[in-house]
Amino acid sequence: MLSIIKSITLHGLEGFIVDVQVDVAGGIPCCDIVGLPDISIRESKERVRAAIKNSGYEFPSRRIVINLAPATIKKEGSAFDLPIAIAILMASGCINEFSHEKVVFLGELSLDGNINGIQGILPMCIEAKRLGIKKIVVPKDNVKEASVVSGIEVIPVNSLNQVVAYLNGQILIKNEQFNFENLYKCNYDGNLDFSEVKGQKNIKRAIEVAASGAHNCLLIGSPGSGKTMMARRIPTILPNLSFDESLEVTKIHSIAGNITSKNPFIVNRPFRYPHHTISKTSLVGGGKIPKPGEISLAHYGVLFLDELPEFDKSTIEVLRGPLEDGKITISRVNAVLTYPCKFMLVASMNPCPCGYYGSDKECNCSSQSIKKYIGKISGPLLDRIDIQVEVSSVKYENLNSKNEEESSAKIRKRVEETRKIQLDRYKEIGIFSNSELTPKLIEKYCKLDSKCKEILEKAFDKLGLSARAYGRILKVARTIADMEKSENIKATHLLEAIQYRSLDKKYSK
Repeated sequence: MLSIIKSITLHGLEGFIVDVQVDVAGGIPCCDIVGLPDISIRESKERVRAAIKNSGYEFPSRRIVINLAPATIKKEGSAFDLPIAIAILMASGCINEFSHEKVVFLGELSLDGNINGIQGILPMCIEAKRLGIKKIVVPKDNVKEASVVSGIEVIPVNSLNQVVAYLNGQILIKNEQFNFENLYKCNYDGNLDFSEVKGQKNIKRAIEVAASGAHNCLLIGSPGSGKTMMARRIPTILPNLSFDESLEVTKIHSIAGNITSKNPFIVNRPFRYPHHTISKTSLVGGGKIPKPGEISLAHYGVLFLDELPEFDKSTIEVLRGPLEDGKITISRVNAVLTYPCKFMLVASMNPCPCGYYGSDKECNCSSQSIKKYIGKISGPLLDRIDIQVEVSSVKYENLNSKNEEESSAKIRKRVEETRKIQLDRYKEIGIFSNSELTPKLIEKYCKLDSKCKEILEKAFDKLGLSARAYGRILKVARTIADMEKSENIKATHLLEAIQYRSLDKKYSK
């Protein structure tokens, strides 16, 4: 007897409906799975066999052929356990016939028949809805994540027996609905606030400019100057994620297995802080079936690379393309997948190997060792960092000052106002911040008067800037003008933007 149950598989963030076709016929007892299954799916027949027996049903002692159609798409993961078991039980007559065309089943089976949670449930539900599915049966552990998607009926189940009883009409299972009440209350750690950063007004200003235009930023300073402290507080001044942004970020983290039942939906901008020993695969993504890397997990958030020169040079060089394109394409024998990675790169570094060049403490590094240390960061990568600032050591009088520093909430309010100006300006062309301006758009929105052109020409010759750095200066100047509510870029805006590129020549000698 033939039975067909629908499931879904992911190819990156894109979903495909899979027909789990089971044929139970006479012949030598065996169970074969075809249709490009991976190892975890091939192993599922043993989990399914044990789960069916331990749930009180008889596993057919006949020839069983399981086909995952279409056979041209590679399938992976344990989510096919439940649909395979349901299809076998239906073919055996244990489950009544039902209209399967608009129902998808997902879940991993334990040997005792319980259903375990799986990774990637949110993008699967989103794709199921897009493909016209009306109902989706999911593990109870995944129900909060799945119910984020409106317009599709989510049925939570915790055992194979419960699913069989539900399909046979013996029990009713209530459709789960997500509670969005108070969803977007800020959940950032209350201990992280810019009010705790004493002094450093010029660095706070540079960071606010970076946040206002989603610009990449490099902080250069001696140990203890507060680089990491300020970097960790950048997410607290960024605008809150919109619902669509939250959905896209949660999809990526769901595929990576970072979503829990306690936190089924990401509402805060990600802050990723990988160690300098990270590999290229972990940074950009990869594996036999490519998974998202740190740059995709930082999508719409911040990727912080502390002690940038300590990273393997070949590792950080792979950032050059993603910083320009906002996406990463990973090619493997089994798949070619593209993940989004529109992140704000924030990096920090010492000015020399010992860390005290240019500070009050004595530096013992030779000019050659300093040049070699700085040379670990290539010119093309440095070009892609819009704002580069020196962080000086904090003076005692600032640490002991009783003056109240600005809170993150106050800074975030100004950042949100500046971002709104950009959203209104670019709403017809599909970009969200000044950092995304292309050369053609720079020409349109970053026009300069004769005085500004003269200033930029002198800076270009004196600092030896590249064509890319020229565009970065104009983008930052546009952001500074927006912060001042100015329609046109003025000389003061341009001079401040040039100041943030003054390290180009100093550290490339």
